[in-house]
Amino acid sequence: MNTATSTAPMSLPAHRPGFFTRAEGWLDERGKGAWIAAMVLGFIFVWPVGLALLAYMIWSKRMFSKSYDCNRRRGHRHAMMSTSGNSAFDAYKADTLRRLEEEQDNFEAFLTRLREAKDKAEFDQFMDDRAAKPATKADDAAEEPA
Repeated sequence: MNTATSTAPMSLPAHRPGFFTRAEGWLDERGKGAWIAAMVLGFIFVWPVGLALLAYMIWSKRMFSKSYDCNRRRGHRHAMMSTSGNSAFDAYKADTLRRLEEEQDNFEAFLTRLREAKDKAEFDQFMDDRAAKPATKADDAAEEPA
């Protein structure tokens, strides 16, 4: 036996995520629809797998929460902010992303103001209708003979 090869340090294999981690990443890339499709297929073919996927989706807040999608988008945003090596392109990209985020913030603020205006109009209409009803009932009571 060759002692030189037996005492040489073994090179460790690169860490490769397990099956479940890779499957989770693959489904995350495709969105909530892929998770739901996997769950339905799990129920059809092996019902405990579908039940386990449903429980995991609820536990990890993938099923009902939009914050998961926002966190995933934030990860994409971080990947988009990595440098390309070309400083002119990186400056252009940073400026464009900043402008798009500003436009998105302005649009979200506009939608908030629009919702508030709609809510105020509905509330004002409710108050006007409520104020008109007692006057109508009082008029009806005055017209009836005693």
